[in-house]
Amino acid sequence: MPDYDWQKSTFSPDASNCVHIATHPTGAVLLHESDTPGTVLTTSPAPFGHLIRALKVFPLSAAGGNSGGLRARGG
Repeated sequence: MPDYDWQKSTFSPDASNCVHIATHPTGAVLLHESDTPGTVLTTSPAPFGHLIRALKVFPLSAAGGNSGGLRARGG
């Protein structure tokens, strides 16, 4: 995997329990979880922005539950 400038949220004080983001030179947004740094999700800025706005309205709890009705699909 190329060496990207990964950043973590300031809301994630524990570096072993957070999601990191980076940008690709093409403008794609890259995400990986600290537990599985070799697995990278790629999206474009618009859907990533929609995700961030949705999480601000319906924040997920640190325990993996939710407080606003968002539900994980699959698995």
